Amino acid sequence: MKLNYKRLTAGIAAGMLMMTTAIHPVQAQESPKEEDFFRIARISSPEGTLLEVGGLCTLPNGDLGIATRRGDIYIVENPTSRQPYFRKVASGLHEVLGLAWKDGSLYCAQRGELTKLTDTNMDGKIDRFETVYAWPLSGHYHEYSFGPVLAPDGSFFVSGNVAFGNEEWWRGESRVPWRGWMMHISADGQMEPWATGFRSPCGLGIIDGELFYTENQGDWMGSGALVHVKKGSFVGHPAGLRWTNLPNSPVKLTTEELYSKVDPRYRKDANGRAIKPENVENEKFVTLFDMKKYFPEVQLPAVWLPHGVLGISNSQVVTIPDGAFGPFAKQVLVGDQGQSKIMRVFLEKVNGEYQGAAWDFRSGFQSGVLRLAWAKDGSLFVGETNRGWGSAGDANQGLQRLVWNNRVPFEMRTVSARPDGFDITFTQPVDKKYAEDLASYQVESFTYKYHPVYGSPTVNTEKLTIKGVKVAADGMSARIIVNGLRRYYIHKLSLTGIRSQEGSYSLVHPDAYYTLNNIPEGTSLAMSEVSTKNSAKMPALESKVSGKPGPAAKAEPAKAPTLAQIQPLLNKYTCSSCHNADKKQVGPGFKEVAKRNYSVAQILALIKNPKPENWPGYATPMPPMPQVPQADATKIAQWINSLK
Repeated sequence: MKLNYKRLTAGIAAGMLMMTTAIHPVQAQESPKEEDFFRIARISSPEGTLLEVGGLCTLPNGDLGIATRRGDIYIVENPTSRQPYFRKVASGLHEVLGLAWKDGSLYCAQRGELTKLTDTNMDGKIDRFETVYAWPLSGHYHEYSFGPVLAPDGSFFVSGNVAFGNEEWWRGESRVPWRGWMMHISADGQMEPWATGFRSPCGLGIIDGELFYTENQGDWMGSGALVHVKKGSFVGHPAGLRWTNLPNSPVKLTTEELYSKVDPRYRKDANGRAIKPENVENEKFVTLFDMKKYFPEVQLPAVWLPHGVLGISNSQVVTIPDGAFGPFAKQVLVGDQGQSKIMRVFLEKVNGEYQGAAWDFRSGFQSGVLRLAWAKDGSLFVGETNRGWGSAGDANQGLQRLVWNNRVPFEMRTVSARPDGFDITFTQPVDKKYAEDLASYQVESFTYKYHPVYGSPTVNTEKLTIKGVKVAADGMSARIIVNGLRRYYIHKLSLTGIRSQEGSYSLVHPDAYYTLNNIPEGTSLAMSEVSTKNSAKMPALESKVSGKPGPAAKAEPAKAPTLAQIQPLLNKYTCSSCHNADKKQVGPGFKEVAKRNYSVAQILALIKNPKPENWPGYATPMPPMPQVPQADATKIAQWINSLK
């Protein structure tokens, strides 16, 4: 009998298609994306105005206050209209990186002081500048001051950046008191140090009456994070511990005590020159939660914001008010300066400590997102800058507005911890055919090193087994049983197989990152209550001729992968968060790298251990990426070299 190979091949392909659609539906149209629900609107500013926004606040009458890094203060009347009116009310201040309104006056943090600004004669110009409290400066360029944010009692919080060393240019230093600290300042100018361990505390915010801040990746900081700042806490960076011997310090931990448990890696070469700490593969390392075992004042992040995935330079923290942005009211938005985007965070308290989940929310802003403020109509003002810091987007500065169109996106609304896994709620009903299939879910957990290196690779990564799922009758939630939950670890939940009941759409953002500081007590699900169906375990298709797997296709000569083939790897390993194929972003464009004529081996070495001196014109150094498998790194290197 002569076989018809064309018909056989078509039959096998059809069988494969049937197996595929058993797990993932064939969609009649593309699933909606971020921009289909949240529109980025332009705000017209006067020609020649440079809005390198350092501070934003909404006034009681709906006007918008803007502070710029160049030291100007503007009031914008009718800021949500087509023709807003900009009025410059002050100038000549020193790199203002925060703005607040209280009792008829503006307050801003300059480099060296908290300043009260008042228009006493109501002529539209600030005519009184009062120092509320001044703090020391060494003059180092990196001594930014951020804030203020208003506490519920009307007092202020201001944070101070660390400086960097001279020879050890990579190591954060606190050269003068209260650098690397949070300061609590009363209305009459009394200051009490509040907490320390800060490196670059750009994003301050009050959530449910309590102080939070966002940290950026850097030395001692493995990744960005949202942190609850308690009085007397230490959040990780050692520089500010220099001042814990002062009588008004609420933190008693000393530098020497910390370094007895973690090596600061002060090393010198044969010529007596300092050696920059680099990531060491396969080393025995410690984590920040290891430090908490020794020092109770250590405050762990409420929610980690994995570097390169949920930003690279986390900034402003704001709570979504009732009536704004639909199903996400009372959740938290976090800006990111480097990736020019906004993330969303759901917080819950377990055993008295905050923890929760984070997602991407809206990307595509024209410059680095530094400041956020709510308009009276429920839209969100977005203040932007990138000078000296670098960011995604085509502009160096800007003011835009994020507007919801009142359509509800298909998203995870919340993720909550359970004793045996997670409870996930949705904004729209899910299709139970997919939601009751374990193949629709994947969970893995990982953490970061606590070391003096700039950033950290993800470490101790484990894929976790999902044992069962219980979907609510209305399709609005799913509870998954997960084996191997790990306290203090980040748990990535990927719901790539979930589809909406109406339209069979995929989730706008299928990945959530839950920080599990505590595993709650309570009742676990019984296996009799859950679905254990798993379409991923269907047997492999066998050859209809022999009953055995068919022969492997003949190998073709290796070719450089295309952008379409390589893009998933660039996204997975966060390369695309800092690099664009054609142009400078946070880092150089890939075509620019290709012009250096590096060999594949050289690119592999630079991925694992970057050399910032090779690219002196970039403010943000690339962190080591040893977690990228050699096979994937090789494909990326081959693609880069194909761009020559």
